[in-house]
Amino acid sequence: MLPFLLACAPLAAGPASRAAADTAADTADTAHPDIPAFTGIHLGIGCAPPPAPTHFVLTGGTVVGVGRADLEVQNGIIVTVGTFAIPDGVATIDVTGAWLAPAAIDSHVHLAYLPEGDALARGGVAAAVDLAAPPSFLAEDHAPLRVVAAGPMITAVSGYPTEGWGRDGYGLEVTTAAEATAAVDTLHALGARVVKLPLAGGPTLDDSAFSAAIDRAHALGEPVVSHALGDTEAARAAALGVDVLAHTPTEALSAEGAAAWSGRAVISTLGAFGGRATTLANLAALRDAGATVLYGTDFGNTRTAGIDAREVALLVDAGLTPTEVLTSMTSAPAAFWGLDMLGALTTGKAASLLVLPADPLVDPTILSEPNAVYLDGVRID
Repeated sequence: MLPFLLACAPLAAGPASRAAADTAADTADTAHPDIPAFTGIHLGIGCAPPPAPTHFVLTGGTVVGVGRADLEVQNGIIVTVGTFAIPDGVATIDVTGAWLAPAAIDSHVHLAYLPEGDALARGGVAAAVDLAAPPSFLAEDHAPLRVVAAGPMITAVSGYPTEGWGRDGYGLEVTTAAEATAAVDTLHALGARVVKLPLAGGPTLDDSAFSAAIDRAHALGEPVVSHALGDTEAARAAALGVDVLAHTPTEALSAEGAAAWSGRAVISTLGAFGGRATTLANLAALRDAGATVLYGTDFGNTRTAGIDAREVALLVDAGLTPTEVLTSMTSAPAAFWGLDMLGALTTGKAASLLVLPADPLVDPTILSEPNAVYLDGVRID
């Protein structure tokens, strides 16, 4: 017998029809709450949602930092921002009263440890930097999430994290400068585009091996991240040429220690260490010394899938303005990690954006509560 088929009626574009589709999807997929909503009502076997429009205009919204503006998207790319005549036949989506902001970049995650990349994307994260995973992770496809990955940390024998949470392939143990160089080459060939070198939590590489790994990474155009939580460790990382601290240090930094990071970067991960006053003061000192602050959550070790409201609030507690918080989540990491299509809502960029119920430059925690998420022009929430 042939399967019983029911026809699907496409829904018109717009908030009301979107709500109907979302309600239907919620009803049909009660047992699978992680399945994204779609524009179409699931009626039965053989019934597929209609394709999302590839050319549409978000109308009536306020583009954060720009003002009232319509935003035209074609084939996943922003083609016009401002006031313009909408071309005939182009779908419109009314977002009147909403604010539009770039989707976020999380600069510290562990997706092999907690494989919830789809949930991150649905929560408003367009890209993530994975800072420790087994080598096999480098071959995985994480779409719609863009991922810049390190693969395993290059570490000393019995070094961090091989004796704890990362014993199953999250560290690649080496001894000599030659082995460190070869490890960078091996991981690069597998797809790594950032190198992570720990300087805390156990035995560490000597300066010659550490420097050899950094030199080879830089020759390949890869930034180097270090796990360094104390003042002495952070100073050593800076002296050896590390580009970014994987975490805000948790032990008090000296003025000289903070100053050494001028022109470099620090990933926040404030919530992962409890948001203590010393850590907040360290981030403020690093920012004041000229370090670029990059929003990062240590997702995997933390558990909030999406934009983490607590991390955002802690950035404010550390003295960042709402504009600086948004920058740390968007344009700053896009520039630092080479994610050129992300980080801004301007022509030629990917249409990866948040539709927000309020202005994030008044209360940046609203970034964790998007009404809708678009990644490369596709609504995925």
